[in-house]
Amino acid sequence: MAHDFNNMWSVILSYTSIVLEDLAPGDSVRADLVQVLRASERATELTRQLLAFSRQQVLQPRVIDLSQVLSGLEQILRRVVGEDVDVELLSRTSRHVHADPSQMEQIIMNLVINARDAMPRGGKLRIELSDATLDAEAAASHPGTALGDYVLLSVSDNGHGMDAATRERIFEPFFTTKDKSKGTGLGLSMVFGIVTQSRGHVAVSSQPGQGATFRVYLPATERALEREEPARPRLSTLSGSETILLVEDDEQVRASNSAILERQGYTVLRARDGQDALRLFEQFEGVIDLLVTDVVMPKLSGLDLADQLCRLRPALKVLYVSGYTDGALLDHGALEPSIVLLPKPITRESLLRKVREVLLS
Repeated sequence: MAHDFNNMWSVILSYTSIVLEDLAPGDSVRADLVQVLRASERATELTRQLLAFSRQQVLQPRVIDLSQVLSGLEQILRRVVGEDVDVELLSRTSRHVHADPSQMEQIIMNLVINARDAMPRGGKLRIELSDATLDAEAAASHPGTALGDYVLLSVSDNGHGMDAATRERIFEPFFTTKDKSKGTGLGLSMVFGIVTQSRGHVAVSSQPGQGATFRVYLPATERALEREEPARPRLSTLSGSETILLVEDDEQVRASNSAILERQGYTVLRARDGQDALRLFEQFEGVIDLLVTDVVMPKLSGLDLADQLCRLRPALKVLYVSGYTDGALLDHGALEPSIVLLPKPITRESLLRKVREVLLS
């Protein structure tokens, strides 16, 4: 379902952006289309949140220092909670974790927003990183958690707290104590999903009127800290004149992606599957600079297609696109560090930016 939804949202987002680009600033239709675009973006976010809860997101983990992640978020966290909340950040760990940096930021942000909402008149917020080791007895009290060393992220507030009935449901998707206009009830369920998918555990302790503490246990790793990802090349333009072989089995997604690329000056060869792409590659008399291919396709997967084409042309750049989730991608080998992946749903800007980055790399 997530795959189908991501394809549909890709088409809606792409064509809406294309039409908006052609409209004059004062066109009366523009305001209506902007609302369509915003609603579509909210819908894609909802799909992403549901995938997070069900532990089916595409994660791109590496060895990171959570202290650095927390430090990098400090300014935005203080702005989010407001001046009436006293924020204390502490780090008492030198351990590293193997996790997706952007997802760790999501965890921290969601827990902090939850704490802020529990303190409408201001209060105290404490975010702490420390070491934790779970022995057999401790692991037994955290179902699904293995023995060993962990980095413990604790987020504590002195807000209104929760009763037992609320605590039992706090991680359920769509459960919320807020007004419907102020939240979907997916923030904490996202935290639960991301942590669980990262082989960790999350727990909460709280009493009415006594605030709440969320504890996130993330497995520590002995692997060396990885270097920061190389900086993205500076893009002076999103346009290009290169030739792109676009392989996508969904007809509407193929048409919308092709339209976006061609409007920016690219020459696009469209293929409906891997075998069709091989035929086009062999027949084309010019040089194909980039292969943009869906990962999971009938007859021939994107990985196998790229392997065959790169043998024929070693200089060929490859960008993988997929609406499938983590498990399906792992089955096809698409989460190796060397692979460049653009997850669906695709927007005009995300496609053009990623294509340009891969061509310049």
